[in-house]
Amino acid sequence: MKNTNVSSSDNTLQAAEYVEKPESQLKEMWDTLKQNKAAVVGLCIIIMLVLISLVVWVSNLLGIQVLPYDPNYSDMSKSFTHPNAEHWFGTDQLGRDMFSRVMDGTKISLFVGIAAVSISLTVGVVLGAIAGYRGGRTDTIIMRFMDMILAIPSILLAIAFMAALGKGLDKAVIAIGLVSIPEYARIVRGSILSIKESDYVQAAKVIGNRDSRIIFKHILPNIVSLIVVRATLGISTAVLDTAALGFLGLGVQPPFAEWGDMLGRARGFIFTAPYTLIFPGIAITITVLAFNLLGDGLRDALDPKSRIK
Repeated sequence: MKNTNVSSSDNTLQAAEYVEKPESQLKEMWDTLKQNKAAVVGLCIIIMLVLISLVVWVSNLLGIQVLPYDPNYSDMSKSFTHPNAEHWFGTDQLGRDMFSRVMDGTKISLFVGIAAVSISLTVGVVLGAIAGYRGGRTDTIIMRFMDMILAIPSILLAIAFMAALGKGLDKAVIAIGLVSIPEYARIVRGSILSIKESDYVQAAKVIGNRDSRIIFKHILPNIVSLIVVRATLGISTAVLDTAALGFLGLGVQPPFAEWGDMLGRARGFIFTAPYTLIFPGIAITITVLAFNLLGDGLRDALDPKSRIK
């Protein structure tokens, strides 16, 4: 009986030590990330975009005008005004200030991207954890369904969801979130399969932990870094999908400013007013590039080979 208690105590300590490991991994990852100049640039751009979004959103709630013009104010007498000191990015076909609309569109693109990834991340992690930990028929059913979704191009599937759900910001969030679920499910499942037979998992079982506690307290914290990397890259994909849906007229509807919708409505003026496409396109490019730079930097920081001096 004494030996059993000692063994259980040792197993408990082993499990506890392993669970503490992700904290040191995240600190080491951050120290490595700071040495990656491209990733730091991406992080700075993301912080700037988030600040712009928050300032515009809060000012709209408080009724304060922080942008040079109302993004939705139309003045037909100034339609297709080229960039100048008064209108930095020029005006569109309805005489709306392009700079104000591009800045205002930042909050919509970031909101859709982050909200969509939150949906796909939550559902994908739960499904992947159940499939990987349970195995057997449960794993087969869940992953075959995920494979069916992956077999269809994501943008086509998002368009199909939009056709079923209807147009609008909330519908775009749901559609983009649903099509990305299989990616997170596969990542989590693969990671759990590789570590669920580890000593610390077996120790957690021996001391009587429930399966749900083992998954969410002892397993998932040790793969959170992989999830963070994929989520960061996933936001850039979600921003592109949002722009694609907006370009097709299925995403955010007028009069709200959204980069993809701005591109779609300006494509007929590519030769007469090219700036109406250039500035929204640059905004999309910078945002996607920033998240990709940060995601690549996080992936490099988590690569064990990159830590070998």
